[in-house]
Amino acid sequence: MTTITSLETRVKLGKLPVRTDPRTLSFARYVDRSKLPPPPPGIDLAAPVTEWPMYGNDRIGDCTTAAAGHMIEAWTAPTRGAPVEVSERSVLAAFDKVKQVDPATGEEGAAELDVLTYWRAHGIGRHRIGAFARVPVWDHALVRDAAYLFGGLYIGLELPLSAQSQAVWDWTHRLDGPAKPGSWGGHAVDVVGYDQHVLTVVTWGRLQQLTWAFWDRYVDEVYAILSVDFLDEAGEAPNGFDLAALKADLALVTA
Repeated sequence: MTTITSLETRVKLGKLPVRTDPRTLSFARYVDRSKLPPPPPGIDLAAPVTEWPMYGNDRIGDCTTAAAGHMIEAWTAPTRGAPVEVSERSVLAAFDKVKQVDPATGEEGAAELDVLTYWRAHGIGRHRIGAFARVPVWDHALVRDAAYLFGGLYIGLELPLSAQSQAVWDWTHRLDGPAKPGSWGGHAVDVVGYDQHVLTVVTWGRLQQLTWAFWDRYVDEVYAILSVDFLDEAGEAPNGFDLAALKADLALVTA
């Protein structure tokens, strides 16, 4: 089941199960916590953005590329003076290159790793990323570090049906029935903020909050992305983050 009627419009999901590749870089490898200051208690990357396009995710299961478009908006808002809104045509064109049929539903979707690989090689709306690295879901401090340093996170969730009726996505203290992970389906979103209690993501043209308890039970993949839209690769690396080592490793695994 990939549609919902409790919102103002019907929406789609579209994230396929996690795909792994041994060459995928690990964010933890490049962080020296003895040098890196503690992440701030909260960030809000969404404040400069007034509109988040739906990018067709009310019609088709392109959440994986829609989330990429939302990340570009959030990255460019502080660095370009105003958010750059990638066209829906560009988002859908990228989806066409990576989409597959979900064997569980018979509907089209995409794997996040495929989207990231395509985004790095070809760009989305002429915006290419430099690298991406997996972040451990369970390490909240590292999640905050990555979101702060790289302007948000590209994540995947196995949404439960119970989320359909929640204003804030939260764990119901059950993991069966409507609360079973993936009982609604897989979804990709862009993290644009967090504080002590909740994280804020962009989905279906709007902001959505989810609790850290929900995060721990339903998020199944997290990526930090290096983009010149938010971080100048030619400049100095953030304190405590080994950007040079990341670039060297990236050259090895993509040779």
